[in-house]
Amino acid sequence: MDAFLTLETAGTTILGVDFGTTNSVVTRLSADGTAHTVRHRFGTAELDVVRSVLCFWQDGPTLRHAAGPAGIDAYLDDPLDSRLMMSLKSYLGQRTFSETRVFNRPFSLEGLIGLFLQAVLPPPDPGARLIAGRPVRFAGDAPDDALGETRLRGAFRAAGWSIETALEPEAAGYRFGRTLTAPATVLIGDFGGGTSDFSIIRFEPGSARPVLPLGHAGIGIAGDSFDYRIVDAVISPKLGKGSTYRITGTDLPVPPDYYSQFARWHRLSLMRAPKTMRDIEAVMRTAAHPERLAALLSLIRDELGYALYRAVAGVKAQLSQTETATLDFRHQDFHLHETIARRDFETWIAPDLTRLGATIDQALADAGLAETAIDRVFLTGGTSLVPAVRALFADRFGADAISAGGEFLSVAEGLALIGQNRLASGQAAPDNRP
Repeated sequence: MDAFLTLETAGTTILGVDFGTTNSVVTRLSADGTAHTVRHRFGTAELDVVRSVLCFWQDGPTLRHAAGPAGIDAYLDDPLDSRLMMSLKSYLGQRTFSETRVFNRPFSLEGLIGLFLQAVLPPPDPGARLIAGRPVRFAGDAPDDALGETRLRGAFRAAGWSIETALEPEAAGYRFGRTLTAPATVLIGDFGGGTSDFSIIRFEPGSARPVLPLGHAGIGIAGDSFDYRIVDAVISPKLGKGSTYRITGTDLPVPPDYYSQFARWHRLSLMRAPKTMRDIEAVMRTAAHPERLAALLSLIRDELGYALYRAVAGVKAQLSQTETATLDFRHQDFHLHETIARRDFETWIAPDLTRLGATIDQALADAGLAETAIDRVFLTGGTSLVPAVRALFADRFGADAISAGGEFLSVAEGLALIGQNRLASGQAAPDNRP
C-alpha cells in the first residue's frame, strides 16, 4: 500500500474492521454518524476492498513482505521465489496450526495476520476504539471458537491495536436496520470466504432498545467451499484423482488426500513440503496416468494457487449470471478447457446447501422462533449472489421477504455503528496506548 487515506472525525475515532478470509474492509465513523469506507492507494487506484493476502520474498539477507494487491503483484512478479499466503483467517480456530516457517524464519499465525493488518489499519491511536468482526463459528473441522477469538485479538495486538469484537452477521444487521421504519424480526445471513453466519435480530426503530439480538448460528461453509467443489469435480480428475498406481503388483487408488489439500487455496502452499513432493513423485512412477501426477507436481511446485483461484472464482461468479461458464486454465503442458453448467454446480454444492439449511434451523432454535416469525431476510457477502443460496431462503421465507446489498461493505459499516452505540451507552473502550 502506498498510503492510508485518513478521514477527519470529531470526538472519539471509531473504526469498524471486517478482516475476512478473502477480502478485508475498514470503515471510519464520521461526525454525522455515518460510516465511510477507508480507502487505500495502490498505484493510481484507490481501493476500499483489500484482498486478505500476504506475500514474502527474500531480498539478499532481508526477508520482505507486502499485503493486499501489493502482495499479489509481488507474487506475480516472481512466483517461484516468493510465498503467497491466503485465507489466514481460516486457521484461527485450528489448534493444529501453531507456527509456520517462511524462508526458514518462524512466524505465529497472530504474527502473520498482524503484518497484514498493519498494512490496512491506521497507526494505533490511544483515544480510538476499534470494533473487529468475528464469525459465529470459526472455519475448519471442529474449530475452537474461544481460541479463534483469542488469536484474533492477538493478531490485532501484533498490529498495535486493542480491540472489541462483535459478531459479523449482527454487524451486517445494524446497517440494514437503519432502513427499517417499523418493527421487524430479521434473519441476517452473512456469507464470507470461510464461514457463513446467521443472526436473528429484532429491530424496533425509535424504541429505548432498538436492536435486540435473539439468536445466532454459524458454520465453516462459504465461498471457499463452493470453489472446492468446482476444483474437486473438474480439475482434480485431470490431475490424477480417481486413478491408480501399482505396488507389488496391486493397483491402489492415488491417495485422495492430495486432492483434498490441493482444492483448498490456503493449504496449497503447504503441499510444497519436501516430504509431500517426494510422496507424489513416488506414486507417479507407477501411476496408470503419470502425466496427470506430473501436472499436479508442476502446479504445486510453481505456486499456481492464485492463478487457479482467479479462474475458479471467475467461473463461480459467471454461473450466478448465466446457465453455463467456461473454465479455461493453462500451465505448461496442462490445459483445461471445460464448460460447466449451473445445474451441475448446484449438484456439487447440494451437500453444502443442506448443511447451510440446518444451520439456519439452529439459528431459529437458538432464538426460540418458527420460520413464520421471520418478517425480513437480509443477505450479504459474495456467496449470497449464488442463485441456489438465494433460493434456499426464498423457498422458506418467500422471495418478497429477501433484501440484499453491500455484499462486501455492510459488515465493516455495521461494526462502526456498533462502536457508536457502545460509546453512547457508556461502555469503556480498550486501551490502545503503545
